[in-house]
Amino acid sequence: MNIEQIYTSCLSQASYFIEDSGEAAIIDPIRKVDEYIDKANYSKSKIKYVFQTHFHADFVSGHLTLSKMTGAPIVYGPNADPDYDCIVSSEGDLFKIGKLKIKVIHTPGHTLESCSYLLYNENNEPHAIFTGDTLFLGDVGIPDVAQRYQGTSKEELASILYDSINTKIKPLNDDLIVYPGHGAGSACGKNMMKQTVDVLKNQKINNYALNGSFSKEGFVKELTENLPEPPSYFPANVKLNQMGYEDFDLVLKKSLNKINPDELKEIIKNPKVVLLDTRNKKDFIKSHIKNSIFIGLEGRFAPWVGEIFKDVNTQLVLICDKGAEIEAITRLSRIGFDNCIGYLDGGIKKWIKAGNKVYSLESIKSANFVDVLKMNKVDILDVRRESEYFIKHIEGAINLPLGQIATKYDQIKYKNKLYIHCAAGYRSVIAISILKKVGLSNMINIEGGFNQIQQSNLNDNCYNSD
Repeated sequence: MNIEQIYTSCLSQASYFIEDSGEAAIIDPIRKVDEYIDKANYSKSKIKYVFQTHFHADFVSGHLTLSKMTGAPIVYGPNADPDYDCIVSSEGDLFKIGKLKIKVIHTPGHTLESCSYLLYNENNEPHAIFTGDTLFLGDVGIPDVAQRYQGTSKEELASILYDSINTKIKPLNDDLIVYPGHGAGSACGKNMMKQTVDVLKNQKINNYALNGSFSKEGFVKELTENLPEPPSYFPANVKLNQMGYEDFDLVLKKSLNKINPDELKEIIKNPKVVLLDTRNKKDFIKSHIKNSIFIGLEGRFAPWVGEIFKDVNTQLVLICDKGAEIEAITRLSRIGFDNCIGYLDGGIKKWIKAGNKVYSLESIKSANFVDVLKMNKVDILDVRRESEYFIKHIEGAINLPLGQIATKYDQIKYKNKLYIHCAAGYRSVIAISILKKVGLSNMINIEGGFNQIQQSNLNDNCYNSD
């Protein structure tokens, strides 16, 4: 028996390769499926099933492509209604993988079709459970309001989830290995652990959904209180997963177009086209094309693209480091952003060599900002999440989370200069690029963000905790 977790950090998402005696199964594959094919070839196994725990909202799955390439049927749990041929299983159905068996456990709540898969070893003993977005480590999946179930409220979904966890998962053996669908950083939960594998015994102690911390009513309140609206691209991803999508290879072929500087100057005259700079933040600060938006591949690239641009049909032209074009297109496709026109051939260097103007951002080191703050009262914009801001922030700083910058920038008021920070210096550069495009000026990026500001001997009296 071989179980491999394939973790995609940019999405905080886990898929799984399970193999035994020449047969394999994949659970919740991402869109580019080469790695699963390679693993099957390496282990000399045939992919027999492609299991889906639910219709994912935060990424486009690779189930259709993988099924087409291998002939393996797609398996969903009860209540699923995809627009393509698949096996819609029933509670308790068993699927054999070599000497192993996988049992369907319907665990609705995150979505109505959500299910978990209980794996039995060759001795017919429960060995592991793949919980998808039902149970995370330290957390549970929030009610997936992105799917907007007609007549089902978030409170009803949370109540159903409580029953699923306490009647279907909690009674299982303590030594069962828990393999969740996401880790810390995913928008599908509130406060997950950094670990991505655990045993059920530890979750019964540390996970509020299993340790008796809340009654059913308390659980529903805890899960739904201050529940944020899902990112705007989530419903489109659900639709793609439910109705179908283009194979990644086709998306790559139509997107991998070289655009020279003269062509780019004509293309960006179209206000619907977004110039997306994916380089390192330091390179963007030093030089970038006017009105380009920075979202670097070094960070949570795809989720921020989705949250900021919202519409998966947004037309994009990429500015990349040499050789990074395929990675950028791949990561865009994971969230359904398939409308990439192409990329600037030769990158920013070729743009400059052709005699075109570039711009820079004003930036200050955290230690130098602290010196400024000790001597002057300045306007500060904190673009971290509200939860980060409430834990601790600089006194007088205004909070406007990055995801809201593009729609609420008119709320930003400042006199002379605006100092902008996030936690570590990535989100602040994204924010400034957005604000520059809408016409704001005199903004200064704080390098290293709040993390380094706290290390720079700023008096504790200068911080507020809410």
